[in-house]
Amino acid sequence: MFESLLRRLLAPEPDRLPEPDSRLALAALLVRVGRADGHYSAPETERIDAVLRCRYGLDAAAAAALRREAEILEEEAPDTVRFTRAVKEHVAYEDRLGVIEALWEVALADGRRDAEEDGLMRLVAPLLGVEDVDSGLARQRVEARLDGGASGEGPGGAAGGGPTGPWGRAGR
Repeated sequence: MFESLLRRLLAPEPDRLPEPDSRLALAALLVRVGRADGHYSAPETERIDAVLRCRYGLDAAAAAALRREAEILEEEAPDTVRFTRAVKEHVAYEDRLGVIEALWEVALADGRRDAEEDGLMRLVAPLLGVEDVDSGLARQRVEARLDGGASGEGPGGAAGGGPTGPWGRAGR
């Protein structure tokens, strides 16, 4: 079903993905983090849906549909290293901190920090070109929002002064 997208993601000289494909590829990365600890639960799927609604201006049904497609793609996607490197090629640098923050939101959605999720985040951050310290700061921002309630920024926060590009809000 996703053969064409996977082929484009893994091409030696990948072209920039069209918007629907970049959304799907990045949503699949959120799913991969959510599944990392072997307990893909309602809080994680709800957080993925919330991130997708906030980032892309989707309604609840459209966000859930995108997540379900991403779940299928994630199952078919190659190993995390190749998949994440391919995603990096399609996400502008300034958007990567927002991606990392959204990934931490999913990883922490169930209220626990698991070794598997931490390990995956330590792998994903540098593959996306994000320094370990910046990933740690993103995690701390997410933990503060989760511990202290939302600050009105919604899922994904305002890392880097607001999202643009494939992680931008609707209308950008």
